[in-house]
Amino acid sequence: MIQIGDTTLNLSDPLTLAAIGAGVLLLLITILLFAAIRAASRSARLTEPLIRQMGDLGQRVQGLSDGQHQLSGGLTHVAEAQSKAQTNMLHLMEKRLAQVQEQMNENLHGAARRTAQSLGELQQRLTAIDKAQENITKLSGDVLTLQDILSNKQTRGAFGEIQLHDIVSKALPSDSYTLQSTLSNGKRADCLIHLPNPPGPICIDSKFPLEAYEALRNAADDRQVQEAARFLKTSVRKHIRDIAEKYILDGETADGALMFLPSEAVYAELHANFPELVREGFEARVWIVSPTTCMATLNTMRAILKDARMREQAGAIRRELGLLFADVDRLGNRVENLDRHFHQAAKDISEIKISADKAGRRAKRLDNFDFEELAPETEPTIVKLTKPDTQGG
Repeated sequence: MIQIGDTTLNLSDPLTLAAIGAGVLLLLITILLFAAIRAASRSARLTEPLIRQMGDLGQRVQGLSDGQHQLSGGLTHVAEAQSKAQTNMLHLMEKRLAQVQEQMNENLHGAARRTAQSLGELQQRLTAIDKAQENITKLSGDVLTLQDILSNKQTRGAFGEIQLHDIVSKALPSDSYTLQSTLSNGKRADCLIHLPNPPGPICIDSKFPLEAYEALRNAADDRQVQEAARFLKTSVRKHIRDIAEKYILDGETADGALMFLPSEAVYAELHANFPELVREGFEARVWIVSPTTCMATLNTMRAILKDARMREQAGAIRRELGLLFADVDRLGNRVENLDRHFHQAAKDISEIKISADKAGRRAKRLDNFDFEELAPETEPTIVKLTKPDTQGG
């Protein structure tokens, strides 16, 4: 039993226990509620800054969201601009690549064309080289043939005659020389040039001692050179004597003859290393000539022939000049007569004009019925003088 004031509580009573329990429970709940309210009040005071911060954080989050939307829009714009720029860049690059490709194609075509042209020119040059090679081969054969010809005395003489004939035919008129002309001593000159006296006809011999010159060229040592030189001197001296004896005839030919050498090398060798042979030829009145000097000599002979023919035609020229002078004198007389006739014709035309003017004035007066007496007009007396043509023709 518990005495509380005037009330006595029976702890053994379940109801009392229940009421006590309920009261205690209520008290506990009240205490807890009060504690909770106080805690809530204190928590509320503590959470106000947090709420404000949460509000600020929400605003910032909203700003960040707006910024994110703006950034997203900017990124979209940038992406679109970048895509457009990339597209333009791709088009520009494709265009540039197309231009570069076209230029490269043109350059390649041009290079191919130039290469083809160069190859064509090279082919032409190779063809020309092949032809030149063929000509060289043919010329080598011709040289060998010429060497074979010159190695034989008869064929060498024929070759010299042909070359001499070619030179003489180009330098002189056809009627001023004779080939293979036979002289009074029975000797036959390769060419006889009909020069006037003096100096008279002159003979040309076209044979030459090539064997000695070939031996001199092919000499391997000093002994062979000396032997070949002696052989050449002997051969040339004999040839000079033969020409002087055969082709220099008193009263028939000129006081000299020409020894024609178809080889410039032999001519140069004689003048360079054997001048005594040239002097011996001068003493024997046998002039040694090469193709070049022979052409110069023939041109001099042509001038001599031309001068001789001019002297032969001097009489005819004088006669023609006399006839020409007579024709010129007759022409002058006839021109003088014609000039006199022209002056007379001009005078007659002037008088005809005067008569025509008078007739015109009379016709004008008649047309105006002017019958007054006209003063008599006297016409000048016309005296015509003519000179008879006393010249013939």
